[in-house]
Amino acid sequence: MHTFLSRSVFVSFVALALTGCGASATNCPETTTTAASATLREPTTAPESITVTIGGLEANDRVANESVFGGFGCDGQNRSLAVSWTPVEGAQSYAVVIHDPDAPTGVGFFHWVVLDIPTSTTSLPLGASGSAMPTGAVEAYTDFGATGYGGPCPPPGDPHRYEVTVYAVDRATLDLPPAITGALARFMLRQHSVAIGRATAIYGR
Repeated sequence: MHTFLSRSVFVSFVALALTGCGASATNCPETTTTAASATLREPTTAPESITVTIGGLEANDRVANESVFGGFGCDGQNRSLAVSWTPVEGAQSYAVVIHDPDAPTGVGFFHWVVLDIPTSTTSLPLGASGSAMPTGAVEAYTDFGATGYGGPCPPPGDPHRYEVTVYAVDRATLDLPPAITGALARFMLRQHSVAIGRATAIYGR
């Protein structure tokens, strides 16, 4: 690992990220929405110059059931969203993070974290997670407590936002530990991004 973090700082970020999701809907971090979490936004100094597209969705369109989580009261197919983006000159790799800022955890809820995507790739097809990932790409842990994609499944009520952020990274690999979590991954991405882009979809039930 080439970035110097003290053990205490590393543990703090891991502890912040491990929100977990229990065996019932009442234990899942997405079970309620709070005004505080609804305003959560990731700060960054990288220019927002990447155009990101989520499948065939327009801004703030509803996520299709095929990409919704299967469980916790949701009956989706849990196929990872199709994501594409414009290339960035000078990028050494890309990363994709899907995050729900409306989940009441203090840091939102991470649904998909993909690191070290080679620059020859500028899209991930529908259902790529787990079986059709680019060579070298790393799927990190999400707040479901496992690697790979976990779809939307908010509680009944107001829809949640699902922000898909693509980072153009200044190195081919961030060389992060296998158990990297969403919050720490995003912290490191902010230090090494030359450009970013976002698209947002919603889902409610």
